[in-house]
Amino acid sequence: SVAAYISIHNMVSWMIDRFGNGAQRQRWLPRLATMELLSSYCLTEPGAGSDAASLATRAERDGDDYVLTGAKAFISGAGTSGLYLVMARTGEGGARGVSAFVVEAGTPGLSFGAQERKMGWNAQPTAMVHFDGVRVPAAHRIGAEGQGFRFAMAGLDGGRINIAACSLGGAGLALDTAREHLSARRQFGRPLADFQALQFRLADMATELEAARLMVRRAAFALDAGDPSATLYCAMAKRFATDGGFEVANQALQLHGGYGYLRDYPLERIVRDLRVHQILEGTNEIMRVIISREILGR
Repeated sequence: SVAAYISIHNMVSWMIDRFGNGAQRQRWLPRLATMELLSSYCLTEPGAGSDAASLATRAERDGDDYVLTGAKAFISGAGTSGLYLVMARTGEGGARGVSAFVVEAGTPGLSFGAQERKMGWNAQPTAMVHFDGVRVPAAHRIGAEGQGFRFAMAGLDGGRINIAACSLGGAGLALDTAREHLSARRQFGRPLADFQALQFRLADMATELEAARLMVRRAAFALDAGDPSATLYCAMAKRFATDGGFEVANQALQLHGGYGYLRDYPLERIVRDLRVHQILEGTNEIMRVIISREILGR
């Protein structure tokens, strides 16, 4: 959960670096790079999750400022971050009417809901972000009006690789823990590692994890190289690695028997933390939509 939050912070920093102007990069990036300033990404809303283009938070132009009104949901770092990259509607409905703004902590009208009580990811704060007439200088808008949704989607390509990588890390720890347990735990007078059924299960877990690693690296290579198919590969890697990572962790818990269900052992936390990876940065159902559209050219 800590690695995932840092990946969100890095995504915000990348978006400012990639799409911001020189003054914006100079104002925020040095402190973002040292993590003196932490950041949050504000796209999801109570009524706009998978259908992110239907977001309703508005930014109305008022002289040299914009006034933001609305709310964002499930925001990692809400209430503790020093900077919020916010997608808000400045024009028509749909994706073309969305713009991106940087809102600094302490801005009047910016407030936060109660911390969410989550199944996992308890090492990072998550809450709603409220904008009640938040006045933001026009100089804090990233890019031109109407470009925000394109920036958001570009950022999510990297974000999907990041969350897939977090799944690899959790699943790798789960696999290592299971292997050690099978060697140390004895039943029926023999180590569990002597039983072929458990050997085969461990072999399948290791194979699935390695396949996921290769897919994530393929997607990262495509994104770095500017491959036109990068969005396809990122969606594939996110879907495969987060589904597979959770399954590896769940199987590792099963191999621990009753001990896997206890908080004295790490498996129950890994399973809880990895479960949300199949939901965030675009649910895996949305990943299938993206993949099919890319394949069919729609």
